[in-house]
Amino acid sequence: MPRPRTRAPYRAGMSLTPGAPRRRLPFARQHPGLRSGDQLTLGERAADRLRNGMGSWTFVLAALVFLAGWMVGNGGTGFDPYPFILLNLILSCLAAMQGAILLIAARRADQISSELAAHDYAADTDSEELINEVRALVRTIHRHVGAPDPADGDFAPGTLRTRLDRNDSTGARPPAL
Repeated sequence: MPRPRTRAPYRAGMSLTPGAPRRRLPFARQHPGLRSGDQLTLGERAADRLRNGMGSWTFVLAALVFLAGWMVGNGGTGFDPYPFILLNLILSCLAAMQGAILLIAARRADQISSELAAHDYAADTDSEELINEVRALVRTIHRHVGAPDPADGDFAPGTLRTRLDRNDSTGARPPAL
């Protein structure tokens, strides 16, 4: 028997508290690697708005209501009677425009991914420099206290605990790190 979920599934930028209304957390909107607000051009803001609007259930439901209203209003005696040739023309034009808008939105999504990748690369480069500085400081401390100089492999996770366990001949456990 499957056990019931105690927590709602996590979605990025959402609250984790069960039962609490879902709200966007402030950090979810302002990623340091992304431009936003006034930093975007008018075209980028428009592409984002159109992508978010056309990719929503509100748009789908509004389109269905519009189509149903057109068909009911023009059923037999309206200005566009049944085979709805004018409606067909309007929908064809809308589909053509949506294709172009989707391409613009896809290009915008690629640009966002590129900006995030550039930010991640810069953060990784900065982290690597900091890690190398910490390694140099550890080597300096080892030389200062007379300990053997650690090899590069000694900085891997768990290697210090393994070395201490191997070198311990008395059976006593090494202090917790």
